[in-house]
Amino acid sequence: MNCPHAEAARNAGVIAIDPMVQDLDGETVRLRDAGVLARIDLLGVPAWTVTRHAEARQLLVDPRLVKGIDAWGLWQSGVVTRAWPLIGMIDAGRSMFTVDGAEHRRLRTKTSQALTPRRLEAIRPDIEKFTDELLDALDAARGEDGVVDLKAVFAQPLPMKVVGMLMGVDESQHAMLTRQYKAFFSMLTPQDERLALLAELDVFYTDLVREKTARPTDDLTSALILAEEGGEPLTEEEVVGNLKAMVAAGHETTIGLVLNAVRALLSHPDQLRLVLDGEVGWDAVVEETLRWDTPTTHLLMRFATEDIAVGEEVIRKGEGVVISYRAIGRDLEQHGPDADAFDITRPTRNRHMTFGHGPHICPGAALSRVEAGIALPALFARFPGLHLAVPDEEISKLPVMTQNDMAAFPVLLG
Repeated sequence: MNCPHAEAARNAGVIAIDPMVQDLDGETVRLRDAGVLARIDLLGVPAWTVTRHAEARQLLVDPRLVKGIDAWGLWQSGVVTRAWPLIGMIDAGRSMFTVDGAEHRRLRTKTSQALTPRRLEAIRPDIEKFTDELLDALDAARGEDGVVDLKAVFAQPLPMKVVGMLMGVDESQHAMLTRQYKAFFSMLTPQDERLALLAELDVFYTDLVREKTARPTDDLTSALILAEEGGEPLTEEEVVGNLKAMVAAGHETTIGLVLNAVRALLSHPDQLRLVLDGEVGWDAVVEETLRWDTPTTHLLMRFATEDIAVGEEVIRKGEGVVISYRAIGRDLEQHGPDADAFDITRPTRNRHMTFGHGPHICPGAALSRVEAGIALPALFARFPGLHLAVPDEEISKLPVMTQNDMAAFPVLLG
């Protein structure tokens, strides 16, 4: 889009976030080296990003930073419109992801209740069953050269099966939803097509909500429809908004977590040996992966309702703030001078904020951990000789500005 701020931003030392994700490690270092707050350019739109752990914790609980897009000066002035490719990740309809305060609590309560530790333990056998089925499929999918795409056959369908089961989405719709979300997030998708995809998803989830309203079952969709907080049920729009965002977050994050963990272990055989020998638990692999190679690279966006001083900088009223979780995870002050190293014995591995902090912390964080905690040991137990089919540097990232995902992950099962 044509943003009058873009040229000024480029001339002011602003870091342009690469939509093609060609050098994520280099971008992470540049952001971290720019200071606590860095000026960034998001496809021609200027914003701040926070790159430090301590300051991010403060900002994520600061009531002066809100999710509502109406507080964004560039939106109010018409500089940013629906033509901007990232708008669907910010103006995604009314849900617990786009409101604050009491309204956020009202929209979030039932979801949190459905994802309690007790509920997650109850669905553990289902996740284990899905995992075993997909490992069988992985074995059967080897090509003549023995190569198989770990993402397409295992890491991608597993979380979609789990979130689909939770939401009551028929398995016949999983492949369609995977394609829709992949196209929505991709920077290669033209904006008119992306907006059309959003409209199609709205229709799909509206039909699902109306079906569950007429015939409720034991799933999260039905629970959201029946939810009442203070005597006020969620509207159809609110249930649809929650579902649309939760399915996206619920499977995208886990895909990245599983693949990034496997990639890290295969490229650090000494670390893999520690966990296979039982010297370090799989939970340590999960947490260090979440810190070191976060599934979410940049979280869009919060807006200042008044001026906010952060160190020597000031976020002005109406400006947008991105949370750059990958840079935060490699904060030298938080994790030491070797923060760029993958080390599952690291004492601070659990002290990350990959799933957020404060009221908007990801409601599916525990679910993602459970899925990865089941999938990873099962994968290496079934295929102890698992290794990359191509050099690590040949594995390309998807052109997605917010998610840390790979186009494919070719492996040999051994």
